[in-house]
Amino acid sequence: MNFGIEWAKMKRSGFVPAFLAGGALGAFVPVIQMAVRSENDTGFLGKPLEILLEANWSMIAMLNVMLIVAGACMMYHIEYEERGIQKIRTLPTKEWHLTAGKFLILMIASFGALVLETVGLGGCGIYWFEISEDFFTELLKNMGYVMVLTLPTVIIMLMIASWFQNMWISLGIGVLCVFTATMRQTDNGLLSLFPFAMPFQTVYEANVNDLIAAAAEVIAFAMIGWGIEKIRKKTV
Repeated sequence: MNFGIEWAKMKRSGFVPAFLAGGALGAFVPVIQMAVRSENDTGFLGKPLEILLEANWSMIAMLNVMLIVAGACMMYHIEYEERGIQKIRTLPTKEWHLTAGKFLILMIASFGALVLETVGLGGCGIYWFEISEDFFTELLKNMGYVMVLTLPTVIIMLMIASWFQNMWISLGIGVLCVFTATMRQTDNGLLSLFPFAMPFQTVYEANVNDLIAAAAEVIAFAMIGWGIEKIRKKTV
């Protein structure tokens, strides 16, 4: 895995500005929402962060997942357009090195967007609420929890993008999966484990089983991708 080469490709594609802009937009979601209806939200009983997440996280999570979908499609569109991936498949090298580099970059980019959104939530808590000592601890826990639950979305979207040379097919599948995820019910355990639905959960819905499921999905999808690579190598 050559992280430097993959990073150079992304810098030329507009990948980084897209994630920065998406993270900034997500950070402004609670700011705009509180500016419009702060009197309603500040009147609710409960923890400030819980109130903020309840009012804003669905929109922020959708933005994050859409960024992952677009980012993965952009990554493999470059490979197919420049015929880089076709060349790799004919060489005695491992395609999973390419996927691993892209996974790391997309994970870092997603984390960067999440950091910006966490700053936005923290700023809203400071400005509109009287926060307690555990506010920032819970804020950081939420960021870490969501990042872990985002990893299955990252790896499965990269797999989808790698399967289709036409970017619009993988983009369409990703968008369809996102809209399917928005229909999840918090009391429906099965649908909540759908990779595109997991980032919609927050620390207040957290349990250890979700984190274990996320890790298991990452491992499972990585093994599936490795197996498909082996089959594809034999048919090239």
